[in-house]
Amino acid sequence: MTVLVVSGTGTEIGKTVVTAALASVARAAGRSVAVLKPAQTGVGPDERGDADEVVRLAGDEVVPVELARFPEPLAPDTAARRAGMAPVGPWEVADAARKLAGEHDLVLVEGAGGLLVRYDDEGGTLADAAGLLNAPVLVVAPPALGTLNMVTLTAEALRARGLVQAGVVVGAWPDEPGLAERCNVRDLPEVAGAPLLGAVPAGAGALDPAAFRAAAGHWLAPALGGTWDAEAFTAAVVR
Repeated sequence: MTVLVVSGTGTEIGKTVVTAALASVARAAGRSVAVLKPAQTGVGPDERGDADEVVRLAGDEVVPVELARFPEPLAPDTAARRAGMAPVGPWEVADAARKLAGEHDLVLVEGAGGLLVRYDDEGGTLADAAGLLNAPVLVVAPPALGTLNMVTLTAEALRARGLVQAGVVVGAWPDEPGLAERCNVRDLPEVAGAPLLGAVPAGAGALDPAAFRAAAGHWLAPALGGTWDAEAFTAAVVR
């Protein structure tokens, strides 16, 4: 794949760290990588955004591109409206991703929050951008109670739009998983209708960048360039 859209089932679930892991694995394989953040919200002009964090963790060779930045931590369309700034629509996202795809082996498009968060006042979403790009969507989900419903809804939205779900990655696997987390590992691929393609440890973003890059391949399945084994992981945690 040349373009991979990374969406979450919500906010603050590890989407940026998963994107950094994807970039790290691709760079380790010798691929050139760009990360596209269509709309960064809740960050000031001189603060580091999500694309910058991916570069910090994955390495300076990764090219960060941010189409717009809005100061308030809101949905992109709301944040743009309140800031009196022009929003970023799906066509702009798709055009930017296509341009980057002509210059890089892999383009990671990291969304804001969930799949259907509005980007402009016409209701454009990350799903619309994925459709324009005909790109697969990787869903990042939390492992805790409630995630099965969110993953199911996201999967239904993808299927309704004729979009391909590459799979699901657990964004922050806890050191001491409870009953819900352990059971959800088995159920996530079933409700998603797509494979479980990784589990990134909680707190991975706080690792030293060199340690992060060295470990990233152990968190992602071969389909994403890593060595993580879904069957072995599930057997180890489900009991």
